[in-house]
This record gives sequence, structure tokens and C-alpha cells, in this order.
Amino acid sequence: MSPPRAPPRLAVFKLASCDGCQLTLLDCENELLEVTRHLEIADFREASSAVIEGPYDVALVEGSVTTEEDRRRIQEIRASSSTLVTIGACATAGGIQALRNFADVEEFRRNVYPSPEYIRALATSTPVRDHVPVDVELRGCPISKHQLLELISALLTHRAPDLPHDSVCIECKRRGNVCVLVARGTPCLGPVTQAGCGAVCPAYDRGCYGCFGPQGTPNAPSMIHRLHELGMSRAEVSRVFRTFNAASPEFRRASEGEAREGESS
Repeated sequence: MSPPRAPPRLAVFKLASCDGCQLTLLDCENELLEVTRHLEIADFREASSAVIEGPYDVALVEGSVTTEEDRRRIQEIRASSSTLVTIGACATAGGIQALRNFADVEEFRRNVYPSPEYIRALATSTPVRDHVPVDVELRGCPISKHQLLELISALLTHRAPDLPHDSVCIECKRRGNVCVLVARGTPCLGPVTQAGCGAVCPAYDRGCYGCFGPQGTPNAPSMIHRLHELGMSRAEVSRVFRTFNAASPEFRRASEGEAREGESS
């Protein structure tokens, strides 16, 4: 008789981030207890100091690569993990800290820190996929609890996860929200942002801030044209695209184009 198969090992790691996406995993509470019946949480410093050395079947990685240490660590994590999942805007698009990509990091270092010679940072904040192969990305700032549970369930049952690729506008329609962009003239990035949040901001009469990054085929030029019609300047539109997913290619092109046009006008 063969011995019972060991449960899959899950590890959770952090690079440059605020820990919000790891807290989403802890917020699963009762669902997390059910998950632990089917897998072994081998390394999760946010929850426990107990650590089991790899290799791991699944690694969840929060945070962007902002230092040489981050770059070394993500290579080690990739080498010890069968499946690598990046969670959150920092890991998938560089995060809010990717605003450094549009500026002079050395100037920040000199002006912010009393002893800048001790600060070791890269000139850019970049997503994990820029450094190692990534198997699955979970978007959001923070990620969706429901998407995380769906992903873990899919990995345990060896199927493709059912993750959204359409826009926040679809979620608004499902909730029966009045479109704040059309009906109230409120600037909203919902048409170019990937679904996943449940359209929480438009549900409370606020425009979408783009927390889940660009949807599959964002029509950024049309979105920019509409924002100008609402009276926003090029500088204001550029800032709208420079938030949680500023370094995502589609949002970066939109913000840089507006910034250039604003400087030349």
C-alpha cells in the first residue's frame, strides 16, 4: 500500500509593498481554514513565524522589485516554486512606488533621507514578470478575496481559474449602477479598467480609480478624449493614469502621451 500523498505546499512572500494583499488572504478567515485542510501553508510570515523550507507547489508573491535584494529573492522564489502567482498591483504592475519611474530617484534620495548613502534602491519599480516567468497574475489594490479563493481552488483541482478580463463597466451593469461617467459627468476609468472589484467606487457615486489595471483591450485614446470633454487638463489626465498601475504599459503610454502634449502646448 502506497503512503498517503503529502498535501501541496503553499508559500506567501513579500517584496516592496504595503502587505494589503497578504491581509486579503488572512481576511478569508473561515474559507482559509477550509483551504488549510487541502494544502500546507509552509511559509507565510504575515501569519506565522513557523517556516518550512521549499520547494513549494505554489508561491504567492506580493510586491514589486525595487532593490537588488528583491531581484535576487524573486529569482530564488521562482527556482523553488512549481507555480508562481503574483498578487496585487505592486507585483503585477510596479505599484504606486512605480511613480519613481517617471522621476529622478537620486533627487528623491537626496531630498528625503538625511543619510542617502545608506539607501539602496533601483532607479525603477518593476513588476515581477519583468524578472522571472510568472504563471498567473491576480490584479488589484488590493486583490479580490473571491478571486484569490477561486485561484486556490483552481490550482487544487488542476483546472484553469475563472478570472475576469472585461471592464468595470460590466460589473456596474450587473449591480444596476447608474453610470457616473454618462449620467453625472464624473471622471471614471471604468471603461478601460479590468473588472474584479465589484464596481465598488461607482456604486457609491465615485469614479473608478483603475485599481485593477487596464482591461484586455483598453481604448485609452477614447477615454482620454472623454476626460478632456469633462474639462480635465492634460496634466490632470496624466495624473489620473499614474496611480496604482502607473507602470502598466497601457496606462504608462496614456500618461506619458498626455504629459508630453501638455509640455508642448
